[in-house]
Amino acid sequence: QVQLAEFGGGSVQTGGSLTLSCAASRRPLRNYAMGWFRQAPGKEREFVAAINWSGTNTYYADSVEGRFTISRDNAKNTVYLQMNSLKPEDAAVYSCASGPTLVGVRAGYIEHWGQGTLITVSA
Repeated sequence: QVQLAEFGGGSVQTGGSLTLSCAASRRPLRNYAMGWFRQAPGKEREFVAAINWSGTNTYYADSVEGRFTISRDNAKNTVYLQMNSLKPEDAAVYSCASGPTLVGVRAGYIEHWGQGTLITVSA
């Protein structure tokens, strides 16, 4: 089965930028939508962003709209999350995920999860 692995986590100052990537171990057997979720200490996991197979449609959480951009490169089996203007409340473990539909991924209907990568934001 497909395995997902996140890269690019680290520490950044408030207002800074980071880009995360998530690589699949192999090309999926179907055209999966991809997404990013995050979970901060003491908080429930929350949806961040999602993108359909072709990259023509995206969804963003209200809290990151205008600051984060999700994109994908299917030739590399990779999805990205560019994060700008980072805030302390963005600090969390970020996980990538895949599912059969875009709206399903947005709703948490996930087929595969990555292990997660930690983002810290200094205030």
